[in-house]
Amino acid sequence: MNDRKLQELALAVIDTEARAITGLATEINQPTFVQACHLMLACQGRVVVTGMGKSGHIAGKIAATLASTGTPAFFVHPGEASHGDLGMITPADVLLALSNSGETAEIITILPIIKRLNVPLIAMTGNPGSTLSGAAAANINVRVDKEACPLGLAPTASTTAALAMGDALAVALLESRGFTEEDFARSHPGGALGRRLLLLIDDLMHTGDTIPHVELTTPLTATLMEMTRKGLGMTAVMDEQGKLAGIFTDGDLRRVIDHKVDLHTALAKDVMTADCKVVHPGMLAAEALQIMDSTKINALPVVNQENELVGALNMHDLLRAGVV
Repeated sequence: MNDRKLQELALAVIDTEARAITGLATEINQPTFVQACHLMLACQGRVVVTGMGKSGHIAGKIAATLASTGTPAFFVHPGEASHGDLGMITPADVLLALSNSGETAEIITILPIIKRLNVPLIAMTGNPGSTLSGAAAANINVRVDKEACPLGLAPTASTTAALAMGDALAVALLESRGFTEEDFARSHPGGALGRRLLLLIDDLMHTGDTIPHVELTTPLTATLMEMTRKGLGMTAVMDEQGKLAGIFTDGDLRRVIDHKVDLHTALAKDVMTADCKVVHPGMLAAEALQIMDSTKINALPVVNQENELVGALNMHDLLRAGVV
């Protein structure tokens, strides 16, 4: 088999699966899709998703997508359900069952128990005339004309269609619930979006003895020593009342050298930047990043409402935290 033939076979798979997904538009326009959405929106418990074999893998992904987009959900293996895991399902839940044939024995076995619990059943099958479809309060038809597998045996286009329909349900519910970026971030605190929307300056800033600071009358040589010891590329300059008077940074040092200021006689007040940018506790770390980017600076003092120094942070802190 030559390289071109391999590419042709792969392209045929993509074409078959693309057609399978496109065909779902008709089913989404059916009342059963909307009915399934309403059942899940009205659910007081969780959406329990189940499926066997390849459908089980798709069911697990759908459950994860629902859970991360505002619809509490989890996966239950139908084989294990008959051996104790049915105890996870309560009358407040909704069951979403995936089976291309609609006759998966492990799922059919638990249907009487689901009915006795009065748990609403949503089926996602490729066979509207199946046992599972007939038992469902809402059956979503995900039938495909053919599998992408040339033998017509391995679940390929059918699982792709089911996966896409699951995404369609999740996004429809997301919009209906008014799910926001902040809600998504709370479900993904370890992700880039979560860090950007949830991480506060308070979580990153240097505090206490690690904050570089000097007095107005501190000699420049001692000011440089303080910057070196604390390693933030800056030091805050405090007035007689303990309020922030200004900041001295690596950039200020370069300007001092350019202007040939006497490093041995100059004081911090002579070389500091008085009207400096500051941030406050409670602000998002992403806001500090925006200030640094827009003003081309690499460090910021953190002050409270009384202009008292409570912390300091620099670009390296944001990089380490993954905010950048």
